[in-house]
Amino acid sequence: MADFLGLMKQAAELKSKMEAMQAELDRMEVEGVAGGGLVGVTLSGKGELKSVRIDDSLFKPDQKEILEDLIVAAHAEARRKLETLLQDKMQALSGGLPLPPGLKLF
Repeated sequence: MADFLGLMKQAAELKSKMEAMQAELDRMEVEGVAGGGLVGVTLSGKGELKSVRIDDSLFKPDQKEILEDLIVAAHAEARRKLETLLQDKMQALSGGLPLPPGLKLF
C-alpha cells in the first residue's frame, strides 16, 4: 500500500510540474533558419507558427520555388528543435516516475 501512496504522490507532483511546463511552453519560442539565414521561421513552444522572416533578396520571380523550399526547410528545423526541447523537458520532468515507453503526455 505504501508503494501505491508513493506512486500517487509522484503522480500529483508530475501533474503540477506538467501544468508549470504548459505555462512555460506558452512563453517559449524556437527558430529555424534555412538558406544561410535568408529565411527564418519562429514557432511557439506548442508548435504554432508565430512568424516568418524572408530576406528581400529572395523576392524575385525566378526565386519563387527556392523561397518555398527554404520556408519548408526552416519550418522543419524549427520543429526538430522544438521536439528535442520538449523531449528533454519531459525526461527531466518525469525522471524517476515509471512511465510506459512511448507515452505522450502532451
